[in-house]
Amino acid sequence: MNPEVNHNARVLLLREYRGVLSTQSKAMPGFPFGSAVPYCLDEQGWPLILISRIAQHTRNLQADPRCSLLVGERDADDVQAAGRLTLLAEAKKLEDGQAIEAASQRYYRYFPESRDYHQAHDFDFWHLQPVRWRYIGGFGAIHWLDGVERANPFAASAQAPGAEDSMIEHMNGDHRDAIAHYLELAGLPAEPPACMVGIDSEGCHLRQGRQLHWLPFAQACATPLEVRQALVALARASSL
Repeated sequence: MNPEVNHNARVLLLREYRGVLSTQSKAMPGFPFGSAVPYCLDEQGWPLILISRIAQHTRNLQADPRCSLLVGERDADDVQAAGRLTLLAEAKKLEDGQAIEAASQRYYRYFPESRDYHQAHDFDFWHLQPVRWRYIGGFGAIHWLDGVERANPFAASAQAPGAEDSMIEHMNGDHRDAIAHYLELAGLPAEPPACMVGIDSEGCHLRQGRQLHWLPFAQACATPLEVRQALVALARASSL
């Protein structure tokens, strides 16, 4: 396993937040069925999706949980030269109340507009449990990978609270100037203002309007103190 290739595949998974979910068609047996879905990563590092019970892809997953998620570089000039990642997975609906609560809090930070239709309609959280990954980093750079996913040591779960929530609340409440500087570092416009919505061991997610942006840390963090040091370093940096 090439660590650099795994890293590049994981960065693509973190930077993007929408993909094409392909399921086994129930209405047309033998044919794949593709749907566009937003996602964020749960505490296990698995894609977390929120889908309607009446949607065709949900009915397909209920009959056969085997699926794939294709993620590609957004705004790529040449899609065949750009990076793309296909996850082969088993989809699992969240049933435990505490797991659903943890998923809700996380997903709503990334996609706050989903709160309204989730409450008004019959939507459920599902996560995609990885089986294998296929990463293409450009022409000829083709790899089968295992272990692209990585558990988030700071995320809340059904079993325990996490430090991520308090770190995000602190940054959004007390360090708006730092977040504004992060936008500048990423070459993004200053308006609309952004807020922090996620922290993992390798970087942080900002939400600006309906767009999500992931900023990498200089090195992986294992503790909240290391995250604090990484965020301070970003706030003082002149470039990424």
